[in-house]
Amino acid sequence: MKTKLLITVLCVLALLLSTSTPAYASGDTDTTSVAVDVLVARPVSFTLTVIGSVLFVVSLPFSAGSGCVDKAANTLVKGPAKDTFTRPLGDFEGFLDY
Repeated sequence: MKTKLLITVLCVLALLLSTSTPAYASGDTDTTSVAVDVLVARPVSFTLTVIGSVLFVVSLPFSAGSGCVDKAANTLVKGPAKDTFTRPLGDFEGFLDY
């Protein structure tokens, strides 16, 4: 009984994964911008995320007292993290816009 259930689940997962639409990289980015992004921009953004997280924790009592925790979080943590982890490679539009 367990073997049939396992085979059924694996078959369903295989069908679901095989029918997903693949994501292709856009062809409008050049290799230089991707290289600069990987070698310079991502490490800088990651460093800003770490430093911003520390500064956010330090400033949390003050920003909570003034009611602007969301603004501090967006500026110090969410903006750099978005640049580091969710921005497409080689895409500098909106980079450091926080």
